[in-house]
Amino acid sequence: MGHVIGVDVGGTFTDAVVVTREGAVSSSKTPSTPPDYGEGIVHALELLAKGLNLTLEQLLKDTDYIAHGTTSSLNALVMGNVPSVGFLTTKGHRDSIFIMNVEGRYLGRQPHELQDIMRHSKPRHLVQRNLACEVVERIDRAGNVVVKLDEADARRVIRDVLGHGVKAIAVSLLWSFRNPVHEQRLRELIHEENPDVFVALSSEVSPRIREFARNATTIMSTQIGPGLQVYLSKLERTLRDEGLRGSLLVMQSSGGSIAAHEAAASAITTIGGILTGGVVGCVRMAERLGHRNIIATDVGGTTFLAGLIVDGEPVRASGTVVNQHPINVPTLKVEAIGSGGGAIAWLDSGGNLHVGPVSAQAVPGPACYGAGGTEPTNTDANLVLGILPETGLLGGLRPVRKDLAVEAIRKRIAEPLGLTVEQAAAAIYAVQNAQTGDLLRKIVVETGHDPRDFVVYAFGGAGPAHCAAYAAEVGVTEVVVPLGQVASAFSAFGLAVSDIVLVREHSDPLTTPIDPARAQQNFERLEADVRDAMARQGIALDTVELHREIDMRYGLQLGEVTTPVGTGKLDAAILEESVVDFERRYAKLYGEGSGFREAGIHVITFRVRGVGVLNVDPRFERLDKAASPDPSVALSTRRPVCLDGKKGFVETAVYDYRLLRAGHLIEGPAIIEVATTSVVVPHGMRGAIDDYGNLRIDTRRAVAQRVERSVA
Repeated sequence: MGHVIGVDVGGTFTDAVVVTREGAVSSSKTPSTPPDYGEGIVHALELLAKGLNLTLEQLLKDTDYIAHGTTSSLNALVMGNVPSVGFLTTKGHRDSIFIMNVEGRYLGRQPHELQDIMRHSKPRHLVQRNLACEVVERIDRAGNVVVKLDEADARRVIRDVLGHGVKAIAVSLLWSFRNPVHEQRLRELIHEENPDVFVALSSEVSPRIREFARNATTIMSTQIGPGLQVYLSKLERTLRDEGLRGSLLVMQSSGGSIAAHEAAASAITTIGGILTGGVVGCVRMAERLGHRNIIATDVGGTTFLAGLIVDGEPVRASGTVVNQHPINVPTLKVEAIGSGGGAIAWLDSGGNLHVGPVSAQAVPGPACYGAGGTEPTNTDANLVLGILPETGLLGGLRPVRKDLAVEAIRKRIAEPLGLTVEQAAAAIYAVQNAQTGDLLRKIVVETGHDPRDFVVYAFGGAGPAHCAAYAAEVGVTEVVVPLGQVASAFSAFGLAVSDIVLVREHSDPLTTPIDPARAQQNFERLEADVRDAMARQGIALDTVELHREIDMRYGLQLGEVTTPVGTGKLDAAILEESVVDFERRYAKLYGEGSGFREAGIHVITFRVRGVGVLNVDPRFERLDKAASPDPSVALSTRRPVCLDGKKGFVETAVYDYRLLRAGHLIEGPAIIEVATTSVVVPHGMRGAIDDYGNLRIDTRRAVAQRVERSVA
């Protein structure tokens, strides 16, 4: 086997990790280069090659595949930076996308936000009203054609939509997942009018019941699909010209990769790919460290992402929410907010301080970059507080100017609030930690778990500066910051060691007891689809594993729970085991006694998850042992740092990570500087360097103090 490479393209930085044919691991980090992110990728690959004493051509020629993940699509959706698209649906159902099934006011909201009814509002509509149109057709719940598609009327509607200059159209018709014939014909009609228009069909993107969620998923996939298609095609050509002989893969939110040439057709599946890579990396790291329950957190330049690993397995979900809109695609359970290092701090009309979701991204970047940015960001606050070195980021490759950070915070935050610049920076830091802590609490508690039973893994360029604070906020007593060969490129490491994962699903509502023949037929068709898709990936697979699942719910309820189903020939006994398992899982999520079998149990969606196993075996090198726990040999300087607005600036030890060894203990407050990130060990906490070079922070004293204050 040759080299494998993972490349994580964020809105601000591009990370790359290579696992060589011998299992050695090395990484690189470089600024992202919007709008042409490919330039940053090539630069990151050049740095990898240089670290291996190879030319870029030599590295790529001996690479089996590059697994690529990007937050650009997710960032575009979160910030609303997407092009206008057309939307075609069944006559009489155009307004469903605007009514939002009454979910638009509460999807993705925090409990305290739900209680404040006067502040409820719907998000910006996904589609302009004049671009949402209806066609005459109707298919019933059994898949029978009740009203044939009126093709003459459809052509008129299509011409009208295209006349507004759109380059992409989403098609989502009633019950199309039972019979896609009308959606498929509409695609043909659209391409007869303009063969270059990007078309997404709900029967392919999200073949699941529930009209609004299917519409929203298809529209958002259409918004990002054309850009992803152009981007990946150009990137693959560039890499081929540079010498790549292997495959280009794209990470999906389902926990594995897909061939680049197939990614745009299901673009929405790629939006959570970055943290998915991080979760996969966490699973690999946890196997070495002996952790079973993990909260994986990735704080990049634009977004804060969090996912769960329970009993050694990533927690999965049948969908997620972005900007109060549901996304109906199988995914690792990942939550995202616009709260990365480049998140902009701002004041609302009432003078309340917010951080994010809008980001300064790589261009113009935080004010301190000196590239034209004037809005204060998390990075600017951290520089003013002394957390980041004034000598620059990325080992000095990214110069920073503190005076520009001070001016941005003074003008936008400090003076309007009557604060000093330092007080305003401390407030930004506190808001960032509080809102990220809220997100962690939400995802852990909502899956029926106690945060105190988990360990936080923190990665991403901005994660280590905040991780101890947001972990303590939710009662987690141990934080692991991977600082070995991968440092802040941990998501890229996960991309490199991930497998191919393809998911096929189909809604076929029925009630229990489940008909074994009908279930067998559904699963066999989905398994055949997965095998065919695996064959198109263009990469040799040692093994293909197929996992069956059913989404079930109680009658008169909407809460669906995904439940595994046995392999092989199905019979009544195997399916009844799945029903019993569903009831156990439901009780764990919603509480004992919350189920009501007498109302009936409904099967909603059948799903097959295929895993094409890629046997990548990275070698985690052990760090030399320290002569004693005293880390003073690595002490590089001391400087005033403010980690708590109440304590103000405190003379803080700053350590050079390159000089730390396994067994060194660092008492907070302290800063550990790595070329790609800065790690904060706050007051009352202790950090320890483990055998693999990771920093493990013990937050117990800080957590105990928070508990005492809450009791008082």
